[in-house]
Amino acid sequence: MATATPALDRLSPAQAQPTVVVRFKSIGSAPIMKNNVFKATAGHKFQAVIMFLRQQLGMKKEDSLFTYINAAFAPAPDDTVGNLYKSFGTEGHLIVNYSNTQAWG
Repeated sequence: MATATPALDRLSPAQAQPTVVVRFKSIGSAPIMKNNVFKATAGHKFQAVIMFLRQQLGMKKEDSLFTYINAAFAPAPDDTVGNLYKSFGTEGHLIVNYSNTQAWG
């Protein structure tokens, strides 16, 4: 991930750990991010990505946020970013779609 923020500090690698390029894409009426490409440490849980995304969008804890990988399925928060990338990475990125309403089943 590119900039220093409190939620981002949890994503920053302590020592040269592998990183994954994460590309965020909005769905429906969700706000569009000005910068939508960040790097995340492969060993971190997807929950850290969700927390970072909430912070970037300026969302409150009670606001709904739905995330999907490749517009296909909602990953479990305890999945690691690296495993999601290995299984579902597309063109060198992990594509995370997000919405403030449920988009798919």
